[in-house]
Amino acid sequence: MPFRSPLRYPGGKRRLVNFMKTIIQDNDLVGGEYVEPYAGGASVGLALLIDQFVSHIYINDLDRAVYAFWYSVLHKTDELCELIDATPVSIDEWYRQRDLQRLNQIKLLNLGFSTFFLNRVNRSGIISGGVIGGKNQTGTWKLDCRFNKADLVERIRKIAEYKKHISLYNKDAAEFIITELPAIKADSLVYLDPPYYIKGKQMLYVNFYEPEDHKSIASLVPKLKQNWVISYDDVPEIRALYESHKLLSYKLHYTAQDKYQGDEILFFSDKLTVPAIQNPQKIKAPSLIN
Repeated sequence: MPFRSPLRYPGGKRRLVNFMKTIIQDNDLVGGEYVEPYAGGASVGLALLIDQFVSHIYINDLDRAVYAFWYSVLHKTDELCELIDATPVSIDEWYRQRDLQRLNQIKLLNLGFSTFFLNRVNRSGIISGGVIGGKNQTGTWKLDCRFNKADLVERIRKIAEYKKHISLYNKDAAEFIITELPAIKADSLVYLDPPYYIKGKQMLYVNFYEPEDHKSIASLVPKLKQNWVISYDDVPEIRALYESHKLLSYKLHYTAQDKYQGDEILFFSDKLTVPAIQNPQKIKAPSLIN
């Protein structure tokens, strides 16, 4: 499937696109709305929108650096693309963009570009991570190996074409669920991808969760008027929080730092029809039926 998001994220959620398309089609949600309280790279939502499975997406991320990137894509498109074209992909530039992340006062465009730059040149796209190839660039791969400027600019301009169909927020996910979701249509699909219970604190997320945060989300999600899907690492603590709901457990490949295969689990709202499959990453793309 084509890459829609310009951001790289560990976790492989892009592989769930066909599964989510099937969910939407099997539940008569085609042409409706789609919500991601933890947007990150927003790869699923963008694919659903651009491929016309949904008519509007709501993307939210508490991380101001991530929000700044999406704000720049939607509202500063030309300026962002000009920065991509004009900025050298070098170690000197990596140091400069890394330092910009530490500033308290910075324009959203500059922060958004810094986020994008570091995401493309750091190992596994982790903003606070190390640069591909190392600081001395002695590795097999160099820092520009994931920085195809023409392709990335094309992706950004494609997304900007849909900006009237994208609502962007910069809120804590629990706050977003409480304040924004009640006003969103009941026939929408909500996909939640919270920080993982184990790996979230160690590696993947800037805004990691403590056990109480996971419990808080677990108390809010079942009350949603919309159908929902939530993904997690498959651990006993999370199974206990969602034990009354339908689930699907499977293996997920990661690329963050060391390649390994982890256990992933999806939980579903009670009324949602779920495809009878073993691995949601391997489902074929459904034909769009309006």
